[in-house]
Amino acid sequence: MIQEKVVQKIKEVVTKDIWGAILDFLNLGIHFGEGENKVSISIGLVLVMVVSLAAASFLLKLTRKFYTRKMEEEDKLKFISVFKFIKYISYAIVFFVILSMTGINITPFLAASAALLVGFGLALQDLFQDIIGGIFIILDKSLLVGDIIEVEGKVGQIIEIKLRTTRAVTRDDKIIIIPNHKLIRNSIYNYTQNKKTIREKVIVGVAYGSDINKVKELLLQSVDIQVKVLKTPKPSVMFNDFGDSALIFEVYFFVKDSFRVPKIKSDIRFKIDSLFSENNITIPFPQRDVHLFNK
Repeated sequence: MIQEKVVQKIKEVVTKDIWGAILDFLNLGIHFGEGENKVSISIGLVLVMVVSLAAASFLLKLTRKFYTRKMEEEDKLKFISVFKFIKYISYAIVFFVILSMTGINITPFLAASAALLVGFGLALQDLFQDIIGGIFIILDKSLLVGDIIEVEGKVGQIIEIKLRTTRAVTRDDKIIIIPNHKLIRNSIYNYTQNKKTIREKVIVGVAYGSDINKVKELLLQSVDIQVKVLKTPKPSVMFNDFGDSALIFEVYFFVKDSFRVPKIKSDIRFKIDSLFSENNITIPFPQRDVHLFNK
């Protein structure tokens, strides 16, 4: 019984000495200042910083993998850019926490950082708006690569979405670079995100006295022969109005290739003009009667 107590006491002393040696090693470092102003930068503090940064990096990586596990490769690359900002913010928080643990008063640093951020915010307001807009677009998928949109009267097909800008190619094969804040601040038309067909129309006027039933037949014929016009839903013709110089008709049709609509409409107009000429249907132009009176 006495031997067991002796052995136990020896183990406690050895354990205490080992922990004491470990603590002494961790406390090795640079110590300067006195009292409340004392600052200590030790091996233990450095190890805490390294472990904290590694843990933050691991947790962010785990979170990113969780949210992107079902995404396509292209969407994953976009989210990596978003998480870079979160990673930098996390590292900055860890850095200031470690500084606080050393005894350094971080209040002046935070105040200076706040003033600096305000200055940068005012100077780079549009840039920050673009970046925030890019993050929102990527997260909520309000726009996707391949979507055809109309913004500020221009129609383009999106080819790339970045944090600051979105690139689109117009119908005349020119690249338009759109700041992201315009895409979330303004109303835009998205022609394709509903994954359905879109309806288009061509307007034409015919002379008063024309056979309107014949006009309807020819308009439907001009649309039916177009390869890129869908057969279902069927095209239709509307008698729109009695104009000043003409009877106004509209022929409606459905297409899938909304990006090439101007070319399709042009082909339809060519065919309408040809069919009207063959059937003696006149497309009038504005006319005015001038009456002269002699006094």
